[in-house]
Amino acid sequence: MEYLQEARENHVKKKVEEALRSKMKQKALKECDFYCSKYAECARGRTFSVVWQCRKQAKELNECLHQFTNDSVLEEMKKAYMVEQETKEMKQ
Repeated sequence: MEYLQEARENHVKKKVEEALRSKMKQKALKECDFYCSKYAECARGRTFSVVWQCRKQAKELNECLHQFTNDSVLEEMKKAYMVEQETKEMKQ
């Protein structure tokens, strides 16, 4: 029963969730810019060999991105959105 209550509290429209996901990805790329640059530098001029030559850089980038793009981050963003919407409704 507690699960259903939590699901209702964090429910947002599909379009809102897509926008939040997009915002989350943009923030992740900004936060992980150093690792993006490292990976891009390694990949420059390579084709197939990028898979094994840049494995370390790809792993570092993925680990960084995962810190900012996971379900718990999305849930926090949804909660913040819901609080913001409630605040707007109360002011009206």
